[in-house]
Parts: sequence; C-alpha cells; structure tokens
Amino acid sequence: MAAHLSYGRVNLNILREAARKELREFLDKCAGSKAIVWDEYLTGPFGLIAQYSLLKEHEVEKMFTLKSGRLPSADVKNIIFFVRPRLELMDIIAENVFSEDKMHSARDFHILFVPRRSMLCEQRLKEQGVLASFINIDEYILDLIPYDGDLLSMEYESAFRECYLENDQTSLYHTAKGLMTLQALYGTIPQIYGKGECARHVANMMLRMKREFAGIQNQILPVFDTLLLLDRNVDLLTPLATQLTYEGLIDEIYGITNGYVKLPPEKFAQKKQGEGSKDLPTEPKKLQLNSAEELYAEIRDKNFNAVGAALSKKAKIISAAFEERHNAKTVGEIKQFVSQLPHMQAARSSLANHTSIAELIKDITTSEAFFDNLTVEQEFMTGVDTDKVNTYIEDCIAQKDPLIKILRLVCMQSVCNNGLKQKVFDYYKREILQTYGYEHMLTLNNLEKGGLLKPQSSSRNNYPTIRKTLKLWMEDANEQNPNDISYVYSGYAPLSIRLTQVLARPGWRSIEEVLKMLPGPHFEERQQLPAGLHKKRQQGENRTTLVFFLGGVSYAEIAALRFLSQMEDSGMEYIIATTKLLNGTTWIKSLMDRPESQTP
Repeated sequence: MAAHLSYGRVNLNILREAARKELREFLDKCAGSKAIVWDEYLTGPFGLIAQYSLLKEHEVEKMFTLKSGRLPSADVKNIIFFVRPRLELMDIIAENVFSEDKMHSARDFHILFVPRRSMLCEQRLKEQGVLASFINIDEYILDLIPYDGDLLSMEYESAFRECYLENDQTSLYHTAKGLMTLQALYGTIPQIYGKGECARHVANMMLRMKREFAGIQNQILPVFDTLLLLDRNVDLLTPLATQLTYEGLIDEIYGITNGYVKLPPEKFAQKKQGEGSKDLPTEPKKLQLNSAEELYAEIRDKNFNAVGAALSKKAKIISAAFEERHNAKTVGEIKQFVSQLPHMQAARSSLANHTSIAELIKDITTSEAFFDNLTVEQEFMTGVDTDKVNTYIEDCIAQKDPLIKILRLVCMQSVCNNGLKQKVFDYYKREILQTYGYEHMLTLNNLEKGGLLKPQSSSRNNYPTIRKTLKLWMEDANEQNPNDISYVYSGYAPLSIRLTQVLARPGWRSIEEVLKMLPGPHFEERQQLPAGLHKKRQQGENRTTLVFFLGGVSYAEIAALRFLSQMEDSGMEYIIATTKLLNGTTWIKSLMDRPESQTP
C-alpha cells in the first residue's frame, strides 16, 4: 500500500490497485516460472505501480533489459516481453526469439504491449517469422500513473511533439481512454472546461466513448466536480522559464525521473572520525522524492529562497526532540522516547539529505551565470527589449554555451514578443547554425512548427495585454510567505495557472477577450449524472477540480496549483494530471532532432 497516494482529497491508491490487479491477472495467465524482458523505458513507470516483490509472488524469477542478440540464460518456462508498440523493438524481439529457438529450449513466449496492442508491430513480427512463437499477445493499459497524492502522469514523452509537429493524435486518444478509466473508478465528472485544439479533441473523444457505453450507468458518486483540459501551447512561456521552487530547481539541475533523482555522491559520503576522504563513493546517490517523506512534502513547493529558513527551523525541532531523552526519568517515559526513536532518526537522515541537496543547489543559484540568465528571462517576461537582438544571448552563443540554454532563451524571447522580427529571427538562426552546426536546421524548423520560435506574422504583439489583464507579473513577489502564485518564479505567475484560478473565480466570461488572443477554442461541456448521484455539498466543503495538461507540465506549475488548493478562501482543491512531467530542457530536447549529440 502506497500511503502517500491516499492522503489527499482523492484516494489515488484505488487507481494503483486497479493497475496492480490487471498485472497480476496477466502474470497468472502464464503458468509456471517466468523471466521478464523489459523495454528499458517502461521500468520507471512500472516501478510506481508494482515493486519486484509483487512480481516475485507471481513466479517472476529473472528480469532482463531488452537488447539485441541472445537472451541471458535463465531456467524458466515463460519469457514475457514488456514493450512499447515500436517497430524497432520488434526487430530486437525477433532476434531474441530466433536465438532461443536455435538453442532448442522449450520455452513459452508472451508479449505484453504497453499501453496498446499494435497491428503494425504484430505484422512486423509476422514478417520476421516469429509471430507464431507467441502464446499470449496482450495489452496492458497503463495510461495514468499515480506519482503522488495529487499528481498523475502518463509519462508519454513525445505527446507534444506528436500533436504539434507530426499531427498525430495517438496521445490524445490515450488521454481520453485514461480519463474514461478514471471516471469508471471515481464517478462521472459533471463539468468539463477546456482551452486549445487538443483539449477540444480529447473532450470530443471522451463524450463519444461515453455515448458508446450509453447502456452502462456509472453508479459511483462523483469525486471530481470539474475537469479542466489545457493545451500546452496555450502557455508556451511557463516551461521555458527557470523554475525557482525547491523541487523545480532539483529537476532543472539534476532531473527527476519517475520520482527519483540522481545526485553527485561526494556530498552524501559518511565521513568517519579520523578517516581521510580517500574512499569517496563514485555511484550517484539515488533518492526517491515524494510526499511520503514528511520534510520533502513541507519544502518541495517553497521558493528556494525560503528553504534555508525552513531547514534550520526543522533542525532545531529535531535536536530538541533528541534532547528529550535527558528528561525521560520513569520507565514509561523512556519507553515512549524509544518508541519515537525510529521516526526521529528517519527525520534526522531526511534533514541531512535535504541540507546537502540545498547546498548543491545554492552553489548554482548564487553563481553569476545563474543570476545573469535569470535577469534576461525576467526582462523578457516584463517586456523589456524583446524586439531586438539580445546582447546576453549573443555573448552566450559566442562562448558556445550549451545549445539548449540558447534555445530556451531565444524561444522565450520569441514567445514574449509574439514572434521575432524577421531580421532578428534570421540573425539568431544564422548565428546558431554557424556556431553549433547546420544539422540543427531541423531542430529550428521543429521549434518553428511548434510555435516556440517563429518570425512575427502580424505586427500586433498581444503578450503585454495578456500580461496586464491576467496580472502575470507581480512586482515584489513575497518568496518567504507567499500570497500569490507568482512566488514560484519570483515574480512571474504561470499563465496556465492564472487561467485555472480565474476559471474557479470569477469565471472565464470575465476574460473573454484574452482567451480569444490565446490559441485554440475554449469551451464548456456537461455530462449528465444518473439520478441520485448529484452531490449534496456540505457547508464550507471544497470543490475538486482535475486539471489535465496536454503536452506536459512543470513542477513549478504543480507547486502553484498546490498553493491555490491550500489558500484559505479558494474553496477549491486541485488534482493534477499530465501527459508528461517536464522542464524547459527536457521539453526542448523532445523537439530536437539528434538530441543525443547534445550535452544538456
């Protein structure tokens, strides 16, 4: 049982348990001992659903990573391939199966496609002459994976690229299916709002799927009051900006993957008295980050400038708790102290870890390079000199700074200026290609297609109007005791979250003009509830909204939504769902061609 998934307004353990049950059922179909061959990309998401202990209970004895050539030897009856439906993976599987057949081992092969079966893949296996070797060909629908008590992600890396570059709506179909699964477990969501082309498609698919199941009435009392579907391209600016929350900075600097972060080990080495530091560990320190850890839940969404004070306050509380042992006189008091000891020791080790992480981050955030970069970002956000070539960007290109850093800044300038003047656009393009190589022509083309970096088409720049109307820039944002969502970027309030905030109160009708300036339609739909399932709201009871980001969401946006949930007078609690958790670097990387030749 993952306790941190059930602490919130919505018990997301129900979703995790449903996914585990399906996995067990599939494993039991393959009677006897088993080895699983994993598509490496799936191991992270699956780790959030089922630990190795669950697989072991169902006779899984070995686990291998899918790679070409022969399979490692294993004395098992069944070999199960867990793979995404990708053609290149089918060729590797065919190679594996052939090498097993040559060995004349009497084994049963099975294949489990995640999240959907694919005719094309089965056709490829047939062409390779191995389709008949498989006893079970099945699909495991892993759409929405619970990451935390208020966070779901599909971890669909290429969703933005597919929707905006390749005109491929597969991810939108998976989203609609995921939302149907969610409604089957948590009741029909009565109100749907949306903004953007993709949001419109998802809503249409959902309503069509609901009509197809018209005979089956969902008799569960609705947990969610509202669903808000938001296209990532409605707000291209937010992910490009450097996140300034604790969790956001960990992601920006080290990258959080499936709830884990890998950190430089030397900061975490346990130095013993009298020993030199000769044997420093070389393996990165891997830490799990979620709200199951009390301290992390407390500091993750704070602006980084407020984290130091929170950590030192916690240190005082912990050392005071340890001092209590001197006051324990009676057997009863000593017993009570001993019973609290494991919790206190866990809190002390958690504090040590987060103090080390905060020191690592502080080394970077206090550097001149970080400050200069942030200054330029904030100038763009406030509309300073967005229409001419920026000297800082010129200098960064001349120093051959990492290409992704350059692209993030240039895209940011373009978005804040509603496109760059043609001569500025051509200048940046020429400088980037001459410095970093002409193979990046494709990447620049992709960014243009995705709307992130483009020449100005109309002379009107709507960004200042949008900024003023939605109060996207707040001078003197309070970082220590915030009173507005703009604290997550030290002044900039994420556009996506402002739209969510206005929808709750006073409603989108008050900002019709601004909504028209943003890409894609905005709409509202209602889903009929069966009689007797209308919620009787208690006095002072909060409403629950599921906000679904199509194309990805950043940790800073999640922090801003959590802030809104905790506001005394908001009357609204937010659960967040997304196709992918991202930051500016991973997002731009997903739009690059040949990103592997790029160091981040």
